[in-house]
Amino acid sequence: MLIQKPADLDPSEITPPELYARRREFLKTAAVLGAAALLPPSMVQAATDDLKPTPYKDVTSYNNFYEFGSGKTDPAESAGSLKIKPWTVAVEGHCEKPGQYVLEDFLASHTAEERLYRLRCVEGWSMVIPWLGIPLAKILPRFQPTASAKYVEFTTLLDPEQMPGQRTRLLPWPYIEGLRMDEAMHPLTLLATGLYGKELLNQNGAPLRLVVPWKYGFKSIKSIVKIRFTEQPPATTWNLEAPSEYGFYANVNPDVDHPRWSQKKERRIGEFFRRDTLPFNGYAEQVAGLYAGMDLRKNF
Repeated sequence: MLIQKPADLDPSEITPPELYARRREFLKTAAVLGAAALLPPSMVQAATDDLKPTPYKDVTSYNNFYEFGSGKTDPAESAGSLKIKPWTVAVEGHCEKPGQYVLEDFLASHTAEERLYRLRCVEGWSMVIPWLGIPLAKILPRFQPTASAKYVEFTTLLDPEQMPGQRTRLLPWPYIEGLRMDEAMHPLTLLATGLYGKELLNQNGAPLRLVVPWKYGFKSIKSIVKIRFTEQPPATTWNLEAPSEYGFYANVNPDVDHPRWSQKKERRIGEFFRRDTLPFNGYAEQVAGLYAGMDLRKNF
């Protein structure tokens, strides 16, 4: 199911979150239809098995976005200061068409698709979110990356006036993340522009964020203002800050514990009981081949 961009939607066409959350059978059908044009059947199945969307109020009020504070409620309370229009994205590095692109040109008028994805955070909690977005594989080729482009680096906005968390030394700013090129071009990797049929709120990474559903949530960088094609692995924020705790790959792996807690269990927001953590967050059938022959304990 291809849907209109959020900006093109009339408010009467947006399904209320509370109704959306009750439509389990509709969600299964819609997610399958939405992904069918791009993903093989096995990928569609992985995205729809036993998934109940996390309530909208939790998705938009319980967040990790340290640019607005380290508390889970800080982003929702402080992110109103972020101005997301106009927005530009710089494209740099090993490509034939670098430049500064306004957001609409960067997205090249691609129509947003709906994807129902798990998002697993390293602290042991998870959500299931109906995202709106465009596969990154549809965006990157238009900049004509060269043969030297082995990785893609992403950078968050740096503006302490708008982002009070950046006035602290909590992390080295700006926030930087990266993917190997084949990870970036995988059909599951999404540039999200909305969720629950609406535009992204600031606390969720407006106006443009990455969603890589088989990796821990800190890889899904928010409020992106720059992408850069590189030959070497980017120096990413959490890997620089605590390399023994946060690896570059950050694939969800219940057999590799964080030094300070186990990764074997997770608690889905809105549920009481903890559940087993799934390898690659449940997407092993689709993405494990990307890491064939790698030691996933060493390359965590």
